Amino acid sequence: MLLRLGQLQDDPRGFFILLLAITISLLVGLTFHEFSHAFVADRLGDSGPRRDGRISLNPLHHLDPTGTLMMFFVGFGWAKPVQVNPNALRNGPSLGMATVAAAGPISNFIIAALCALPLRFGLVDTALGRPWSQFTASNYLALLLLYIVLINVVLGVFNLLPLAPLDGSRVAQALLPGEAGVFFRRIEPYGMGILFLLVMVSFMTGGRIDPIGGIIGPIQRAVLDLLL
Repeated sequence: MLLRLGQLQDDPRGFFILLLAITISLLVGLTFHEFSHAFVADRLGDSGPRRDGRISLNPLHHLDPTGTLMMFFVGFGWAKPVQVNPNALRNGPSLGMATVAAAGPISNFIIAALCALPLRFGLVDTALGRPWSQFTASNYLALLLLYIVLINVVLGVFNLLPLAPLDGSRVAQALLPGEAGVFFRRIEPYGMGILFLLVMVSFMTGGRIDPIGGIIGPIQRAVLDLLL
């Protein structure tokens, strides 16, 4: 993200405005994502997240410094994982973990949908092509809401990829029948390595080869078209 912001190096005001919008949007998305994992785990019977202070909307309880910086610099990062005891979940380890995992992306989609409403129904001024000096308070609010929508959709769709440690891995293991579910359980120990390799391929080729983008890009666009 900062690489894209670098295009505004001759426009300090624009750089600061977009950096602020991206930062706030990431804080909102990551905080609600991790809070939702913790909240659902707590409701299903695991008191660990509550003891760890994770049932909180304070971003400091959820952010991982290295993961957050990685999001800005390479577009891929992470928050502090919520530690969940599968055996403490009342609907069973497999389905329970899938439910906890799904709560994160679902929360991102809910936030995106709520913030899209003022944009979709013209409650804020979405004429964002004008010079910064002509921006009104309504323009700034529209810009912030737009970035919250964009980043939460990205977080939601990306985390549904069926690769550990992403949430989609737990969902796939629990919901896919037979050998399909077994396959995702078998590759779980290698998920982080596979994911890192796919991200690095895109980064090293300047996006010319982008396996992850090729998969989630159309889904993200479809969700954004639906919301906006």
